[in-house]
Amino acid sequence: MTSNATSRQRAGALPRLLELRIGDARDALDRFEAGWNRRTEGRSPLHVLSLGDLPLLLRTLTPARWQLLDRLREDGPFSIYELAKRLQRDYKNVHTDVSRLTDLGLIEKQPDGRIGVPWDVVRAEF
Repeated sequence: MTSNATSRQRAGALPRLLELRIGDARDALDRFEAGWNRRTEGRSPLHVLSLGDLPLLLRTLTPARWQLLDRLREDGPFSIYELAKRLQRDYKNVHTDVSRLTDLGLIEKQPDGRIGVPWDVVRAEF
């Protein structure tokens, strides 16, 4: 758990959860309804990342990207340069992975330019 996650728990805030799903666009209506119900019940919003199928998931979240996410979760946030050094990977490849993961919402850029993982928990449903 990250220090941000620890401070949110101490403050009584719910952990930020991202649900990772395999599904098509038809799932969007169900997600909208679930999100609406969560809001009306006063619960935290539901964050969902849906990918079309398992092959797309495996192409998108490669072992190198999982390692990157894990390092950020455990020790981050970092600059891309510092992350590449810690992972002992080429800067350009790390930059490409960071761009893709940022586009997906799995990591986010902070005001100081470093990148971090905004999620305390990522749950996958297949």
